[in-house]
Amino acid sequence: MKRTHLPIVPDAILTRYRVNEPNDNRFRSCARLLQSLWRAGRELRIGRHVPPNGEKRWLGSRISDTAARRGGNFMSPEIARLVWLEHAYREPWATSDEQRLWTNLLSSHPLVFNAFGPLRLDDCLATNMLRAMFPDLSDATAETVLFEHSPGRGSDDLTGDNTAWDAAITYIRADGRKGIIAIEMKYSESGWEPIRDLRARYAHLMPAAGLYKDPMAPELRKRPIQQLMREHVLLQAAIMRGDYAEGRFVVILPELNQPMQNACQRYAAQLAMPSEGKALFSTLSLEAFIDLMRHQGDKDYAEDLHERYCLWERIDDIMEDAVPAELAVGN
Repeated sequence: MKRTHLPIVPDAILTRYRVNEPNDNRFRSCARLLQSLWRAGRELRIGRHVPPNGEKRWLGSRISDTAARRGGNFMSPEIARLVWLEHAYREPWATSDEQRLWTNLLSSHPLVFNAFGPLRLDDCLATNMLRAMFPDLSDATAETVLFEHSPGRGSDDLTGDNTAWDAAITYIRADGRKGIIAIEMKYSESGWEPIRDLRARYAHLMPAAGLYKDPMAPELRKRPIQQLMREHVLLQAAIMRGDYAEGRFVVILPELNQPMQNACQRYAAQLAMPSEGKALFSTLSLEAFIDLMRHQGDKDYAEDLHERYCLWERIDDIMEDAVPAELAVGN
């Protein structure tokens, strides 16, 4: 039977694995526990979390600074080396929380590199994955994979702010047309994280983009979908500027992250019918992405990626072992 949700893990179990965070929703709680189990399996030393009040505490979904310096948050030495170089050569005005990138196992930031790093390192894999994810791009050849990319931070002819995509794949069609896949990667996020104030530029750009049934709808400017709007509008602005002939904005997220799935559905409900010259929007499950990588690339790497981020059976095993003895069959 297809799994539809994850369990509510008892506090005692979360405390045992040092992942009892009271503000976590159901999915985030299970994802944090899964990362703690992965860390222990890799024999990575636990790290400390420093909240705003300054009271340090051990957190199972963090690794120590020593483990971080050895690239422990990444799936292979090659990916860790790529991350170091990408961080050093990041685009001007790009922001990057270095501590979060290297020590936070739960963050989607390292997940972006673990998922798309192999594509950046292998042009053939990038093209194969591009065509597998989007069969209508069967004549496209991937040019490059970019991280934390914006076609122009602060540009007045774009969004005028620092909005950027987690990753992007640029490609060339057989007829020479240039396109781009703009990617937002989510793991445990819900869409209800803090948002920024919108620049005045959006009041003009959102109607001009032609993406929405009602570009003045208040919901587009609020949580949980404001970020999706900004990234989609950034892509459309780049197309309108002539950077690309076509493009699509894609959110990759776990199947069972229901809050974020709901946010994507709410966003899609705001969109006008697709038309020529407009950036498309779609979602792709993290599980499906990994499955495509399993068939197009390194099967062992894909299995390791699945084990780290999607192997919920490990949570099931812990829950089974936690059933009280007095409820055991045969008592």
